Amino acid sequence: MNLEALVDCLSSASCAVTQVSTGLIVGMLLFLVTSGLSLIFGVLGIINFTHGAFYMLGAYLAFTAYALSGSFLLAMVAGAAGVGLFGILFERFVMSRVYGRDILMQLLVCYAMILILDDGVKILYGGEYRMMGMPDVFALPPVEIAGGFVPGYYLFMVAIALAAGLVLWLGINRTRLGKIVRALAINPQMVGALGINTTLLYAGVFGLGSLLAGLAGALAAPIRTLTPGMGVSILIESFIVTVIGGMGSIAGAFLAALLIGFTRAFGAIGFPLFVDGLMFALMALVLVVKPSGLLGREAA
Repeated sequence: MNLEALVDCLSSASCAVTQVSTGLIVGMLLFLVTSGLSLIFGVLGIINFTHGAFYMLGAYLAFTAYALSGSFLLAMVAGAAGVGLFGILFERFVMSRVYGRDILMQLLVCYAMILILDDGVKILYGGEYRMMGMPDVFALPPVEIAGGFVPGYYLFMVAIALAAGLVLWLGINRTRLGKIVRALAINPQMVGALGINTTLLYAGVFGLGSLLAGLAGALAAPIRTLTPGMGVSILIESFIVTVIGGMGSIAGAFLAALLIGFTRAFGAIGFPLFVDGLMFALMALVLVVKPSGLLGREAA
């Protein structure tokens, strides 16, 4: 425990800005992954344990596309779209077979896919660490804010994550398709009776959730080390965010992701040996005070 260092950082504008930017990056990546996880659970009722592997797959697809084209925009699109397409195929040919089955069966299927994807990455890329490096377009001097310096790429990541979250929220809450998706989550039989193709909707929702995980992986590729199994840690943190924010709540995922991001950023200074413990303690506190999560709905 080093509370003195934490107080010194909070009292220094430059240190505070640096840690806030770090917390925002962690939080925004978690938000992208968790929003897709919450969307899939909220509509399909599936706890998608492969979501962390989709994050890894997005990072590797972006790495490959950037190596071939030299364009980070193309790499970002390839990572997101590639994982979205893979998610649709995975839902149609695998997950759709275990809908309504015992949850243990669903978890085993997801865990099997995690192992397959991890070994597939080892076969194609090897087991060693990989680095994309910062794209040339972002190789610029950092932006100075209140005496602290924030890399331009960090600002880009935050902007992309906020834009994706806003589009998702507006799509779910302000469009006709969003209303149909929400109705699908409550009463799929009635939606099907109205002549709507629920099979297509299920595949689309799963694909969209997967796309968000792939986008997070693509955005993380320039600043994270790529290695098989890299999705495990973010998967665990994503479930923590989901529990804190509330199952199926996009706004709750955003709020909880920021809390975890700032907990990681400032906890690394004040509690360097207890950062993970702080996250789990925060989750336990929320479960005690409000079991449904900060913005989750109480079970009927």
